[in-house]
Amino acid sequence: MPTPKILPCGDSALTVEFGSTIDPALNAMVLALDEIVRARAPAGLIETVPTYRSLTIQFDPALTDYDALVGLLHEETKDLAPRHAVGRRWRVPVVYGGEYGSDLEEVAEIHGLTPAQVIDIHSSAVYRIYMIGFLPGFTYLGGLDKRIATSRRVHPRAKIPAGTIMIGGEQAGIAPMDMPSGWHNLGLTPVRPYAPERDPVFLFAAGDEIVFEPVDASRWDAMEKAVKAGEPVAEEVRL
Repeated sequence: MPTPKILPCGDSALTVEFGSTIDPALNAMVLALDEIVRARAPAGLIETVPTYRSLTIQFDPALTDYDALVGLLHEETKDLAPRHAVGRRWRVPVVYGGEYGSDLEEVAEIHGLTPAQVIDIHSSAVYRIYMIGFLPGFTYLGGLDKRIATSRRVHPRAKIPAGTIMIGGEQAGIAPMDMPSGWHNLGLTPVRPYAPERDPVFLFAAGDEIVFEPVDASRWDAMEKAVKAGEPVAEEVRL
């Protein structure tokens, strides 16, 4: 593992960069350091932001000894053990295609597959949540099968609905709310990764895993009603 780089980001943040690729080993190092920094809680710490391959640390420069913080990070990254422990695994129901996934047939055509084959490939993978970002609760998922990896749309949509199950390049994601997107829509789930009125507000976390379960459109109304009533629809799977 290359020696991490510590890069200043203005006067109130720095980034610890572990590499430049989407890699479970790099992400495990990021999450391990994130746990350490949050546990140590150095003076002036505001927030930690884990990504695919780096950790950004935001701090109050009036309260933080910058040199001491950098020293701490150098020390903690010398023999850093990756956080290999998986978080939780979630089974998320998805209605694919038709009015629920407007790009399913196009994605199938691009790859010389049938829509049923795309659904089977997409729902057979175990996805790792590498990071949460862009919008509150947006899940950046790694693990998409290369057979259906698809470049983003030439013309992004100004709005897609919350719960959209989508792919873009070699990434997959779940829309936490209505949002603009240039990714391809394969299906829809009533599950909401982010709900400010709910406890917990954020359902998923970096390091969790997700598997998608195809369900028939006839179940949509009942699932949506259950979500609105506060009932769990995404099932936590015991490993």
